Amino acid sequence: MAVEVEYTTISVSVRVSANGSELMSLLLLIPSKMKIPSLLLRFPHCYFSRRTCLTNFHFTSRADFPCIESLTPVHPYRTKWICSSNGLRRELCQQAAPDQQIEGLSDKEQRLVDRLYSGLIQGHRACLAEAITLVESTQSRKKKIAQVLLQKVLSYHREQEKLNQGKPLAFRVGLSGPPGAGKSTFIECFGKMLTERKYKVSVLAVDPSSSTSGGSLLGDKTRMTELSRDMNAYIRPSPTRGTLGGVTRTTNEAILLCEGGGYDVVLVETVGVGQSEFAVADMVDMFILLLPPAGGDELQGIKRGIIEMADLVAINKADGDLIVPARRIQAEYVSAMKLLRKRSKVWRPKVMRISAKTGEGISDMWDKMTEFRDLMLTSGELIAKRRKQQKVWMWNLIQENMLEHFRSHLAVKDKIPLLEEKVLSGVLSPGLAADLLLKAFKDGL
Repeated sequence: MAVEVEYTTISVSVRVSANGSELMSLLLLIPSKMKIPSLLLRFPHCYFSRRTCLTNFHFTSRADFPCIESLTPVHPYRTKWICSSNGLRRELCQQAAPDQQIEGLSDKEQRLVDRLYSGLIQGHRACLAEAITLVESTQSRKKKIAQVLLQKVLSYHREQEKLNQGKPLAFRVGLSGPPGAGKSTFIECFGKMLTERKYKVSVLAVDPSSSTSGGSLLGDKTRMTELSRDMNAYIRPSPTRGTLGGVTRTTNEAILLCEGGGYDVVLVETVGVGQSEFAVADMVDMFILLLPPAGGDELQGIKRGIIEMADLVAINKADGDLIVPARRIQAEYVSAMKLLRKRSKVWRPKVMRISAKTGEGISDMWDKMTEFRDLMLTSGELIAKRRKQQKVWMWNLIQENMLEHFRSHLAVKDKIPLLEEKVLSGVLSPGLAADLLLKAFKDGL
């Protein structure tokens, strides 16, 4: 329970350059009864930095406090003091990336991060495109720059969510389905409807990469001719580069950047997928499965996998001669989904018929989606789901980086070609070769 406290505003000058020539002004709001030593003791040592120092305190309401010329160095943070019955609690809103990351960047790289960050939060599509390109890069140096940028965007994102009373800023929607289900055509129709209702829409379209040449056609954007010209929409095609699950390695980061750019609805269109490819479900608030009218029988719906993860199943192409098959498939999937275990206490997955060609059912589908979002938000399940997804994201990155670290490790790097050759010639079994490489890796740690 909060109590009323008299506050004192303190203006603090912070030197942020290596030679101490650049000043940054901060405001601290503290209870008037707090003495200076008590204030200093509340700065934890983990925020100290050699590159920054507090130089002067100027008090606006208590003239009897002494002016202090040289204080213990601390990192530049905006600090907000709150007094409650449990004592003093401080919330730190980090204004910059962690010091250990910033120190490794050159002036040119820091200027790039600042330019992209500034343009991104102002809604410049060119800066958003360049930021996603930076995040998608596999070069180690650019990966480091991208992490600094992402940290700044994440801090900004947290502040904006606090201003929004803790509610998510954007609605993340994953759209998946087999090849030829009409995903791109649906997004063109659906996206135009949303932009006409004054929403800002971003589309992250994932295209498969060739297992032969490694290239990708990136043709989804060509199907969205009207939406791609809309100034309230942003379409970004990206290749999978061998990543399984129908998404790219950096889809999570791209979603975060789109939200930082001020987009209200983020649509993630996966590649044409099968029954076990539903990685996108761990990245979005709502997972929609789009099926063609010839989507198999009721048995397909009972099978565990992608059907089990769907929050909404939409039978597309329900027009012309396909209306009757679409109705039959809808009835069969409604029956099948009754047998699946509920994943939410407040929502039971729905099955709808739509036509992206004629626009029939698109508006009703958006109504169902907003109903889902409101129910999940009210029950607290949406926030809990996003927090769980953060953990999944972390472990996915660990797995990916561990494999890269394993391949480049000195104890293993030279042995890999030799053991691969022995496996190809049949001298060693794949299991034994893997055990030898793992043993060499562990011994070399």
